[in-house]
Amino acid sequence: MFRRRKGAQGDDAVETDVDAVEELDAADDDEGDAVEEARPEVDRSAGPFDESEAPDDGLTRLDIGGMRVAAADGMELRLDVDQASESVMGVTAVLQDSALQLMAFAAPRTEGIWDEVRGEIRRSLAAQGPVEELETEFGTELRATLPVEGGGAVQPVRFVGIDGPRWFLRGLFSGRAARDREAAAPLEAVLRATVVVRGGDPMAPGDQIPLRIPTDVPEGLDRTDGPAERAPLTMPERGPEITEIR
Repeated sequence: MFRRRKGAQGDDAVETDVDAVEELDAADDDEGDAVEEARPEVDRSAGPFDESEAPDDGLTRLDIGGMRVAAADGMELRLDVDQASESVMGVTAVLQDSALQLMAFAAPRTEGIWDEVRGEIRRSLAAQGPVEELETEFGTELRATLPVEGGGAVQPVRFVGIDGPRWFLRGLFSGRAARDREAAAPLEAVLRATVVVRGGDPMAPGDQIPLRIPTDVPEGLDRTDGPAERAPLTMPERGPEITEIR
């Protein structure tokens, strides 16, 4: 786990599951055509950012390969690892009783995949209960309530999807931030401040952008070891799962 040190550079609150992304039928445009088609324009002026757009904003970001993620004071960044493959699947920002998990995927050059991914997630969540779709400043979101492992408790969740240039970033808010906008604000700031590093290697749409355990922890972040206390969600079959480093 990585914790933002109090008083470190960038005190402003900065913008922060394996997955329901199905193998898509569309062919990847990474290889072949010399002439690129223009993607539909998406307003990401406030983030999240492509590597080519990374702002010089002075924020301390943790470099985990395919993403660079910032954290605010008192916030923990937990790497989400597939225990079977020991691969880093995503990163979760935890602040008090709220969390945001970020995962990044390859997308076609000319179109986004959030509409298709959202449909797959919605069908998976439908077995758990009602699913609400609504429009926010992040576009079309999904909201639902899922059970927590090991008991009869439930937890609200909120899925956000951002289509970027040849990548797709999905955020899963859980806990109070899934419904309370005040609680969500610092985690939304983490989401917005995230920089996605797609790389130039050919990848099929829906493939996860490779992440890694950081070799260096930047100044302003502390590395800590110990068990995570947040109870994991019970996710639907073929849906997003949370596995944390312990």
